[in-house]
Amino acid sequence: MGLLTIGAFAKASRLSPKALRLYDELGLLPPAHVDPVTGYRRYAPDQVERARLVAWLRRLGMPLVRIRHVCSLDAAAAAREIRVFWARAEADFAARRDLVAFLVGHLEREDPAMTATVSPLGIRYAAGSDAGLVRAANQDTAYAGSRLLAVADGFGAGGAPASAAAVDALKYLETDGIPAGQLLDVLADAVEQAERAVDGAVQTGAAAGDAGTTLTAMLWTGSRLALVHIGDCRAHLLRDGELFRITHDHTVVQTMVDEGRISAEEAVSHPQRSMLVRALGPGADATADLRLHDAVAGDRYLLCSDGLPAVVPDAEIRRVLAGAGEPERAVRELIALANAAGGPDNVSCVVADVVAVA
Repeated sequence: MGLLTIGAFAKASRLSPKALRLYDELGLLPPAHVDPVTGYRRYAPDQVERARLVAWLRRLGMPLVRIRHVCSLDAAAAAREIRVFWARAEADFAARRDLVAFLVGHLEREDPAMTATVSPLGIRYAAGSDAGLVRAANQDTAYAGSRLLAVADGFGAGGAPASAAAVDALKYLETDGIPAGQLLDVLADAVEQAERAVDGAVQTGAAAGDAGTTLTAMLWTGSRLALVHIGDCRAHLLRDGELFRITHDHTVVQTMVDEGRISAEEAVSHPQRSMLVRALGPGADATADLRLHDAVAGDRYLLCSDGLPAVVPDAEIRRVLAGAGEPERAVRELIALANAAGGPDNVSCVVADVVAVA
């Protein structure tokens, strides 16, 4: 079979002539022959398969630079790369879906102000933090108040002041009467204030470049809990005896799990499991996950630094949360479990119960 005209090749590959000209200019899909006089492009029949692959990858939304890389690989490697790309796309979609849910829930809220007096629900809470059995100092900060719950896990030489600064920057949220219509703006401002506070705390220390903190916090609105999450502290919900993790780690290893490069089981012992992709600190990506949770009487929330789940299985965490009576007791028991497992890291816990208010 002879060479195909650009029109025939466009029809066979499901790519427009305009797209073929662009891909030629980018070196992605050069024609087999270009007439030196007319500049007319002709393509070989065996180029159709590559062109169709390019067309399908474009339909997936893959950038042209990455398509060029995929097309340079053998079939097995190309398949792996496509799986990685799509896993990342699904993770990004899930993050946007959470933000959409937050916005919809925020806009549908009818109460004119978030005040405890208009809601039949309240929270009981406790916080605790321990250095563990290995670390010389405690770089975690845990806080629980009538509206704000927060855990921050500092890292680097200035980790302790960084985590304290992040939580202190949010304490103004304890103030009553935040208008419901301003919730999203208030949370965005709070993250920015925490970021500035951490930068200020770290830059006054001896090692600004490698210090910062994670932050996971919840704001009680009177009938809902608004979540702010950056890093690898975690938030769990115990509802009807079932334990649900409601945060997603912002770590290199979690990204590898999302992309299908390693399994969740392999992630537990991976040497890069503590390497963050989002955090508060100089030069870090401080993009926060935001989420709203409708409160139900009987719910129990746990916020914890990664020193707890690193050594205590989810089944044991669920057992303690389901069995311990008061939040203070649950906090003590969870910290004791982490230390009984060797206490290799600082461990902090905040437990909050949603209760009916008479």
